[in-house]
Parts: sequence; structure tokens; C-alpha cells
Amino acid sequence: MKTGVVTGVYTGYASGPAAEAISAGLLKTPAVLQTHGGRARAIESGELPIDVAFVAAPTADDYGNLNGVQGRSACGTLGYAQVDARAARRVVAVTDNLVPYPACPAEITQDFVDFVVAVPEIGDAAQIVSGSTRVTEDPAGLEIARAASQVIEVSGLLEDGFSFQTGAGGISLAVAKFVQERMQSKKIQGSFAAGGITGTIVEMLEAGLFRSLFDVQCFDLRAVQSYRKNAAHQGMSASLYANPWNRGAVVNRLDAMILDAAEIDLDFNVNVTTRSDGVLMGGSGGHADTACGAKLAIVTTKLKAGNYPKIVENVTTVTTPGSTIDVVVTEAGVAVNPFREELADRLKAAGLNVVPISRLHDLSQTDSRQSASTQDDRRIVAIQQYRVRPT
Repeated sequence: MKTGVVTGVYTGYASGPAAEAISAGLLKTPAVLQTHGGRARAIESGELPIDVAFVAAPTADDYGNLNGVQGRSACGTLGYAQVDARAARRVVAVTDNLVPYPACPAEITQDFVDFVVAVPEIGDAAQIVSGSTRVTEDPAGLEIARAASQVIEVSGLLEDGFSFQTGAGGISLAVAKFVQERMQSKKIQGSFAAGGITGTIVEMLEAGLFRSLFDVQCFDLRAVQSYRKNAAHQGMSASLYANPWNRGAVVNRLDAMILDAAEIDLDFNVNVTTRSDGVLMGGSGGHADTACGAKLAIVTTKLKAGNYPKIVENVTTVTTPGSTIDVVVTEAGVAVNPFREELADRLKAAGLNVVPISRLHDLSQTDSRQSASTQDDRRIVAIQQYRVRPT
């Protein structure tokens, strides 16, 4: 970026040195931050042409059949790479496990691959496991998760055929645990769970609580093992997952979705893209896609991160518009978007502590530190793109 070799970036997520460089304005053109489905749409429509796609393949044969379930670097489904491989003018597979032809199973097949390069190591599969895939043990987080699971039940969606997605954060995984208990108690079998799959969701599949999983990315080694062995644990491409232009994205069939947030504002807009000082720290990924598609989009969050408020007057960056967020669940109560008045009435009748989001804002601000002010620099260094609908 500094020398001008890289002049632009399209991505669903950015962090670390690359994100800092983008935030500092080192790119010649603004970075475009897309959703998972938005990136798939742009590639498949020809809006974002790819000259060369490099695919890290845990297993490959010499003719280009690839999978992610074999070899020491096994990572599970290759859901994101599938879109790039199908559309790129040239595809280079890089592997540390070259096997005799034909590699089986083949998730990306030889007709999409031009070159295969064998290297000593493509990565460390042990790093797939991280603290983000552990259920929270924090009492406040558990209370938030319990309330979120109650919101799902009271909404009327928790019945046979229920579909669900949650993230890999500690509170999100705790919500899945509580939902699991409620489904077992009511003897409910859901239709599917989707997204980046964790061991917690695998447990629900193996307990018979879902008929199937749709997996775009394995978040831990338990999920990798399940995807390798269980036919009901299906892989999906990023396009099948969330492309708003295809014939039917999986996100459109979600009943309930649990979302995290860096900031939420009084209009229910959510930021997971930048810090409060405007520095890039992540991106939408599937956040905006799933919020748009799900019948019930729930944001779970504590009122503060350290001493900094998470319920603010206006978010620094709108990642997911408030029009697609139904409920915000915190340790101080549940806020329901005004356009879901009937849901608010249901929750109140069930005894949940329903409060205006302005009340959560006031509580969040109490004894809070002011976030670092953004620099007075009006350059546009990146654009957070929302889902683009066909005209």
C-alpha cells in the first residue's frame, strides 16, 4: 500500500496492520467493505472481476481437486473460496497435503483450478480454536443470554421447523445453550442451523435438535470433525449463504439470529466495523446479511466495554441499519424496535424487563469515559457497503 503496488481492497472483514493502514489512508482508492453475501454478489455478477485467486487447500491432488477435511491443516468447509474459484480467470491452489489423484471428497473440483503448488505448510489448524468459541461464564453475560433465549421462545418462533444462527462470541454461544435446553424441554426439532458453525451447534445437531446444518466456515475443530463425518452437516458457499441476487439465499430462511455489536445507537443502527475513533477493526461479514434475512434479529451486548458506553446517540459507522434489528438485550433490560410493537407486548406479558432504548443509553452513559475523538480528517478511506438489491 505504501509503495502503490496495492491500490484498493475489497473485503468483508479487516483487522490488524492492514486495517490500520487502510484507516491511515495509505490506499490510493477507498477500501470497499462488503458483507459476505455482497462480496459473492459482486464477484458472480462480474462487478468485481478476479484475475488470480490463491486458495489455501488443506488437501489437493495434482489436477486441482481440493478439500478442507483432510490433512494436518484441515479447516472444514471452503465456503468462501468456492465463489472466488468459480469466477476467477486463474486459480492457484496452494497445499501442504498433495495426495494421489483423485482427491476425495472434492469440494472445489479440477475444472476450476489452473495450478497446484505444494509448500511445506499452509497454516496451523490448532489456531482455529480460540477463546471466542467458549461459552461465557460471566454472570451478566449469562443473564443476557438467558433473556435472549426467552425472547426467542416468547416470539412464537420456537416450534418444530425452527431455524437459527448465532455467532462464536461467548454470549452468543450461551444463547445457543439456553435455546438447546428450551428445545429439549419442549421436544422441538428445528429444520437447520446456519453460518459459521461451532462445536456448540454441532452438539445440537447430534442431539437431534436440528435436521441439518448449513456451514460456510468451521469455527473450531469440533465443527471440522463433524463436517468431515456427518452428512447432515452440509457445506455452503458464501453465495448460497447470503447473496441477495441469487435464487434463494439461506439467510432468507432464518427464524432467529443472534448478533454482537461494538456500538448500537438510539435508532437501533449497529456498528461492528470501526472503533469509536473511526479506526477500522472488523467489518460486517454476515452481520448485515443475516439481520436482513431473519424474522427475528437480536443484538446481545453489555452496556459497556470496560468504561466505554456501547449504547450511543449515533454509531460511528452504520454496519447494519436499525430497520433490520428487532431487539437489543442487555443486563439492564430488553429494548424492542418501535416497529415491532406486537413483539414488545408479547415480551411484557411474559414478564421480561422491556425498556426504551433511550433508557439503556442513559444507563450506558453513567460513569462512562468519553470515547477518543476522531481526527479532523475528512478523507474517505473506506466505504461500508450494505446489501445491494437488484433494480
